[in-house]
Amino acid sequence: MKLLKYYNLPNYFSIVLITFLISNSIVSQNLLNEEHEIKKATLLSTACPGLGQFYNKKYWKIPLIYTAISGSVYFYIDHNNKYQKFKSEYLSRINNKPNTDNNLSNYTNSNLITLQDYHRNSRDLSALITVLIYVLNILDASVDAHLKNYNINDNLSLYLKYNQDKKSVAL
Repeated sequence: MKLLKYYNLPNYFSIVLITFLISNSIVSQNLLNEEHEIKKATLLSTACPGLGQFYNKKYWKIPLIYTAISGSVYFYIDHNNKYQKFKSEYLSRINNKPNTDNNLSNYTNSNLITLQDYHRNSRDLSALITVLIYVLNILDASVDAHLKNYNINDNLSLYLKYNQDKKSVAL
């Protein structure tokens, strides 16, 4: 208050100035809290998939995330097992060891190599899809946290006004 008395400001102006400063500090504090919430949602989703969505109260997304991750992990394991099976059969044939699997006796060596390549590529694609789902989970939690306090109502509008003097468009 000494500052306001020192400059001899009128009483109503001091009230407006104090109100402005207090509201400005409250708004900046809310922005800091909002940024903290965004970081928290992102870190939670990074630590455990779906936890950021739980924090953002988007509960319906959690089963989708876990279904997608578990499906891609299932296909990774399945293709890896088949790749290892065809690889071991091919190596046993090259080393003249007895066949370990009678079901694979119908395949030629070139067929085994082709099947190995197919299942290795499918395994690698499944791993890539798993990583992409994990990253999309993090991005989704971050975007949801950003849009949590976004103003969506019918009063939002845009008016364009043509300025003839400067020949430009003003918003």
